[in-house]
Amino acid sequence: MANYREIITKAVTGKGRKFTQSSHTLTPPNKPTSILGCWVINHQYKAIKRGNLVEVDGTYDINTWYSYDDNTKTEVVTEETSYKDTIRLRYRDAEQINDGEYDVIVRVLQQPNCLEATISAKGNKVLVQVERELLAEVVGETKLVVAVNPDGLEDDDFDLDVDDEEFEDLDPDFILGDEE
Repeated sequence: MANYREIITKAVTGKGRKFTQSSHTLTPPNKPTSILGCWVINHQYKAIKRGNLVEVDGTYDINTWYSYDDNTKTEVVTEETSYKDTIRLRYRDAEQINDGEYDVIVRVLQQPNCLEATISAKGNKVLVQVERELLAEVVGETKLVVAVNPDGLEDDDFDLDVDDEEFEDLDPDFILGDEE
């Protein structure tokens, strides 16, 4: 007859990911003639769990380098942009214990980056397309059930015998450390 034990441990009890494309409109102080470059920097975010969702509030700066005055001058316009992504937890562990005690971990799979920057039809604004991808994990306590062998393990259950011949072909200079 098998003997079982219940083990309480921390594990990923919920997981979800979200890919987002968003459009932003920047208003530079001068009427742009052409877009010379666009990049997204200073990405910051925080996350909280609400039911079966993780809400991510974040910000980033969009920097657009453009020319104006018939391509005779250049300038960079910077605008801080905020976003709120709602990530549905597609995997959820039904055995999570203490639903109120958990950690929310968000990892950026793809940093926000500019896909395209164009001048608007009226010619006085810059339209920027940005994409990003986030992964959310909820870590909480859960219960595992394991089978227990009442007789334990024999020493023979582990192959700990090491043959000295295995070490003969090792290069002692393989790891140099700080000598380089």
